[in-house]
Amino acid sequence: MAGGSKRYSRNNSNGNFQPLPERGPVESLIYWRDVKKSGIVFGAGLITLAAISSFSVISVFAYLSLLTLFGTVAFRIYKSVTQAVQKTNEGHPFKDYLELDLTLSHEKVQNIAGVAVAHINGFISELRRLFLVEDIIDSIKFGVILWVFTYVGAWFNGMTLVILAFVSLFTLPKVYENNKQSIDTHLDLVRSKLTEITDKIRVAIPIGNKKPVAAAESEKDK
Repeated sequence: MAGGSKRYSRNNSNGNFQPLPERGPVESLIYWRDVKKSGIVFGAGLITLAAISSFSVISVFAYLSLLTLFGTVAFRIYKSVTQAVQKTNEGHPFKDYLELDLTLSHEKVQNIAGVAVAHINGFISELRRLFLVEDIIDSIKFGVILWVFTYVGAWFNGMTLVILAFVSLFTLPKVYENNKQSIDTHLDLVRSKLTEITDKIRVAIPIGNKKPVAAAESEKDK
């Protein structure tokens, strides 16, 4: 692969090595392409979230910053002393990181803003459609989800949900990738059952602009 990037593979059901799809830098962490890097990010993130759940965000930020600063200063002094004793001139130990370009271009900011605005507009339009009952079945399903969330909110606080979401982010995608075929089969079965039940409800309660799939196909045949 060009650019010296690694190619990852796994054992399939037949015992043969199967190449894994390429991922971006963030996705590579989530899909554990490099176990060492993913483990460091996952462990550091989990410890930070656990600390925030017990202490204030300001305290956690201050202590983490102090710890990082202490480490960089100690390493800087160590390298300076080592260079002085060995009479070498390797330069600043963090030279490569200091020369990294961290600025955001106007084009990148505009692209990010455009994507964010599109998602926000879509989210607002969907909420309006659900709350104003454009389709009664979708609004009922939305109400059921909100009802479930009342129990979730009673069982867990916000920080616990954030920690669970973070753990799921680093586990569920990998589980799905390793068991994609069987999971897709079960999801298709559940989706078809839900569609069948929804169509029956739409026939029993003919309210809304949408028509059940079966009814729409029968009208086309006529």
